[in-house]
Amino acid sequence: MSQSGRLRSMVQRGGMIVAPGAYDCITATAIAHAGFSAVYMTGSGTAASHGYPDYGLLTMSEMVANAGRIVSAVNVPVIADADTGYGNELNAVRTVREFECHGVAAIHIEDQVFPKKCGHLDNKEIVPFDDYVAKIRAAAEARVSPDFVLIARTDARAVAGFDEAIRRANAALAAGADMAFVEAPQTMEELAAVPRLVTGPCLLNVVRRGKTPPVALEDAEGMGYRLAIVPSLLFRGVIGYCEELLAELKATNVVPTPPKDLSPQEAFQRFGADEWDAVRERHRA
Repeated sequence: MSQSGRLRSMVQRGGMIVAPGAYDCITATAIAHAGFSAVYMTGSGTAASHGYPDYGLLTMSEMVANAGRIVSAVNVPVIADADTGYGNELNAVRTVREFECHGVAAIHIEDQVFPKKCGHLDNKEIVPFDDYVAKIRAAAEARVSPDFVLIARTDARAVAGFDEAIRRANAALAAGADMAFVEAPQTMEELAAVPRLVTGPCLLNVVRRGKTPPVALEDAEGMGYRLAIVPSLLFRGVIGYCEELLAELKATNVVPTPPKDLSPQEAFQRFGADEWDAVRERHRA
């Protein structure tokens, strides 16, 4: 079964999938090694790994290239941030084709204007309703495999209100999307209402210190969410921990002991060193 088929089956089985956010092969491998059933390629983390804030400054090709590397590093479905589809409905068609041919299992496309910004920042702008629905319809029709999962994200809550966000989510599902992503509900009441009012599976974006109030993952599952992404856990955690390690090194002139304290060989084993050694030995023999 393809990874997109595996993801679709997991969604259909019920329960809630939890997909922590990766921005490179190291973080993606850590997520898979920890036993999570899916990896989310975070747009904010990917932008930061290229040296930019999450302001829509990366191109479609840069995002696809990063997603392809992550796909090659893990054996679980990869869900990728595809921003706005990088233009109108024509660009959305190419975006779907590029992510799909790189082995990505699912993408989400949103209704912000391009360039967009992180969904938990202020002063966002959205495209007209009809333009958004046309883009989702084009993206849905562009899929080669019927298993490829298309997630329709709307940022309308911050711009036009909660009711408009629900209207857009339902219209996107009617246009062919498989899942709805209502970004940044602002109260617990709104958070609980999304899966009740949306006529299809719903994604929850779990962002610490973001616009959405904190919610336990088991409570989100009880509300009816089918997929939870945790985009910034590792991205922001790495920033903080790297700064702590470097501050200790600078202050003490002694190399700190990192968590796990892996040897070089143990670290490389996480990325397939044993398999590569076996290939070399087999051919030398």
